[in-house]
Amino acid sequence: MLKSSGGVASKSSGRMPERQSLSARWGGKAASGRLLFAVCCLLFVTSCRVDMQDQPKMKPYRSSPFFSDGLSSRPRVEGTIPRGFLMTDTEYFTGKKSGRGASSLTSTGSAATPTSTTTLTGAAAYPDDVEVFPIPVTKELVHRGKERYEIFCSACHGFTGNGDGMIVRRGFRRAAGFNDDRLRQAPVGHFFDAITNGWGAMPSYAAQVPVQDRWAIIAYIRALQLKHEIQQPPATPSASPTEGARH
Repeated sequence: MLKSSGGVASKSSGRMPERQSLSARWGGKAASGRLLFAVCCLLFVTSCRVDMQDQPKMKPYRSSPFFSDGLSSRPRVEGTIPRGFLMTDTEYFTGKKSGRGASSLTSTGSAATPTSTTTLTGAAAYPDDVEVFPIPVTKELVHRGKERYEIFCSACHGFTGNGDGMIVRRGFRRAAGFNDDRLRQAPVGHFFDAITNGWGAMPSYAAQVPVQDRWAIIAYIRALQLKHEIQQPPATPSASPTEGARH
């Protein structure tokens, strides 16, 4: 159909509504596609989300069908050693001389009390124990030993090492006095053995005191012994019977 407008003939746009309908239809499909894509993304994200309480894990002492024995807690693989527990330095980890670390232990792993302590003294009474610290004794080590000593040892041995701690004052048997001649002459390895395996009525403190702290405590015990020795008044020489008769 031709229309005249200002002397110019033009065709009527009778097909415009069809074109508009087509573009609207394609626009609707695009919107639907975007909506479908957004829904898929949302489903994908939510399907990958795992809450902390829902994460797959093994709980101690709870059965698990994953292993043939049904146990979730697995035993240590035979022949393996945890990192830091190789303990190749015998003197540091046992307080015993190299090659003699197990000679003074009983079948239960505790230290056997020497039977010859009544005749032997000093290092001779504990031949397997080291006589020299396997680590450098520094000011920081002694300070650390003082802290650990006051926490774990002072209750029995007292703050001065005389064996008169608070529980001794409450009726418990007297603890060993570090200022006694027997322990003043004992090697440092003997103290490490006592802390690690227990001695007499004293239980083992291996679970509470790490190896480094045991040596720190022993360093502080040596400091207490030295302090006691310095504070002792000099012995007054006694007059012989001959000299006494002259006065």
